[in-house]
Amino acid sequence: MNQNLHKDLIVVDGLQYSNWNRHIFEQLREGGVTMVHVTIVYHEQIRETLLRIAEWNRHFEYNRDLIMPVKSAEDIRRAKALGKVGIMFGAQNCSPIEDDIGMVEVMRELNLMIMQLTYNNQSLLACGCYEAEDSGVTRFGKQAIREMNRVGMVIDMSHSGERSTLDAIELSERPIVISHANPTSFHAAKRNKSDTVLKALGESGGLLGFSLYPFHLKNGSDCTLEEFCDMVASTADLMGVEHIGIGTDLCQEQPLSVLEWMRNGRWSKEMDYGEGSKSNADWPRPLSWFRDSRDFPNLTAGLQARGFSDEDVARIMGRNWLNFLEDALQPQ
Repeated sequence: MNQNLHKDLIVVDGLQYSNWNRHIFEQLREGGVTMVHVTIVYHEQIRETLLRIAEWNRHFEYNRDLIMPVKSAEDIRRAKALGKVGIMFGAQNCSPIEDDIGMVEVMRELNLMIMQLTYNNQSLLACGCYEAEDSGVTRFGKQAIREMNRVGMVIDMSHSGERSTLDAIELSERPIVISHANPTSFHAAKRNKSDTVLKALGESGGLLGFSLYPFHLKNGSDCTLEEFCDMVASTADLMGVEHIGIGTDLCQEQPLSVLEWMRNGRWSKEMDYGEGSKSNADWPRPLSWFRDSRDFPNLTAGLQARGFSDEDVARIMGRNWLNFLEDALQPQ
């Protein structure tokens, strides 16, 4: 086993939403993370999104020795060469464009690189995974997909329902991502994805980022590294190893109020439990082998121990994301 493999890798985390500060940036660098796709908004609309971008501008100014913005795949390589952590902006809902197709290009010009069409609920664009009926991608959604393809904004269907996700894969002229989810066959959470979806995603050239959020894992917080790597191996067999990566869904140092905002936004006065269980009413206990970004080397070691070649470990830990973004972020 190559003990030094991790430090040489380009490591990409396909999604985090942390209470960003210098300490967390230092953890990312210590864990060897080259780039992280950060959620800057959930239900925030245009003005609030601009305020989040302004906050990030200050992060970049005050922590320029640690982090840098990512606007292209080349920036990811540059971050690796400079020993910095690249930051790529994403949205977990379509709220930043409100009901205006023109905002897709505006937000892309402000470096919003990835956008989910839905977050659990029906949106103006598509249907979320917690709705009883999935009506698929809407008329506006079809136009938004076309525009996202044109400007080089990646479509993310992590929180979307089955029909909507399959619609997006079919409608999009460019491959899409599911940045943070796992196979339903591993754990039957509503947020996880069926083999039908995963096969279609792989065949279309798309990418799945495996989630380390305990509610998405078999045995929850007690899921072992070996079980996680078994899931990765079986999904590689299903989709092809070139179509899988990591999207931890790590939410570091966030208060409970943020969990409530993620789930409730402004649409509900009561705590939304999604699948009806109050057992997920608070942040889950972290995995013993992945408490924060400093534990990324454990993933590399786990995949090596599972029998993946160094080449395939490099793909899963970041190169697949890099290869995907090489084309996906280019305007047409």
